[in-house]
Amino acid sequence: MQGNFKYSNPTKLYFGKDSLSFLKEELKNYGPKVMLSYGGGSIKRNGIYDAVVNILKQEGKTVIDDGGVMSNPTVEKLYEGAAKAKENAVDLILAVGGGSTIDYAKGVAASAYCETDPWQTYYIEQKDPVCKIIPVGSILTMVGTGSEMNGGSVISNHTAKFKGGKVFGENNMPKFSILNPEFTFTVPTYQMVAGFFDIMSHIMEQYFSSDGDNTTDYLAEGLMRSLIHSSLIAVKDPKDYEARSNIMWTATWALNTLLKKGKKGDWMVHMIGHAISAHTNATHGMTLASVSIPYYKYVLDGGISQFKKFAINVWGVNPEGKDDRQIASEGIDCLEKWMKEIGVVMHSSELGVKEDNIEAIADSTVIYHTDFYPLERKDIIEILQRSM
Repeated sequence: MQGNFKYSNPTKLYFGKDSLSFLKEELKNYGPKVMLSYGGGSIKRNGIYDAVVNILKQEGKTVIDDGGVMSNPTVEKLYEGAAKAKENAVDLILAVGGGSTIDYAKGVAASAYCETDPWQTYYIEQKDPVCKIIPVGSILTMVGTGSEMNGGSVISNHTAKFKGGKVFGENNMPKFSILNPEFTFTVPTYQMVAGFFDIMSHIMEQYFSSDGDNTTDYLAEGLMRSLIHSSLIAVKDPKDYEARSNIMWTATWALNTLLKKGKKGDWMVHMIGHAISAHTNATHGMTLASVSIPYYKYVLDGGISQFKKFAINVWGVNPEGKDDRQIASEGIDCLEKWMKEIGVVMHSSELGVKEDNIEAIADSTVIYHTDFYPLERKDIIEILQRSM
């Protein structure tokens, strides 16, 4: 293990078919006003909304309704939610939904009492909150982002053609999260598999850095194998509880800061994916899928030993009679085969990327230092062209 680090995660998790029953216990820790944030209304159709509101009312809470949180939540929605939270002096923001809703809730929690423009302060300048932060709780209905147990918040500014992410500190992480795998059963197939790939991408982007013998890599390899196995079951039977519960648990551990310990990480697939979303409003997990194979083939030679481990330990590639590069390449081929089996988007052109907007997307891409290949704008353009 390399480097020095601290590990702490304050989020309390309730997992399983009966996990919603623990909401009553948690609500006793907060004041009477609860802002209920959710998306387009699916939780009203499937009964989750009524179940949650009934518990809130039984516990004597005043419910401030905050629906309409969209996929890729916008800066305008962030401002709207922050104003509503402050105006109503809410004591808790309860996010019911997937990663977009929980990301939004964390952004609102830090923005309601922010005395400067929260978009500029948090998502552009990357400053930390110095104001009051409203507590957040979450009830997860779609897996993928791991937002239920981390400080991440991603907001889109369509005017600026920029999708900005801010990783807030422990004070802004959900105080509690309720994970009932059955709540994910009604998610449409497209969104379900997009979430599956988002999970895989989170693990890979932490895994593909820092060569050497690292305990964290063993954890990552096990999580990837579990995801691959369960995802193939879930695409055939979306209501297979064991598969969906394993996927939900994997998603949480994929991005709750555990796997980054001792790792530098490589988040360029996410950065390119965010830029594609900013220009097309495409589903997050699908933007990642569309650029992953071209990206990993592009940087392969800079991280042969790590890609070789990936091939052998995750995919079971037989190394006999092959050199290291052949083994590493076969691992990427296995990843591509699995992606096609679960049905994710394989080409960015399917998401609205065109030859004439590739340069603009490259200009919107934040370029991070990576272990395997020092990227420049021209490299982003080449990867995007190969993703078409």
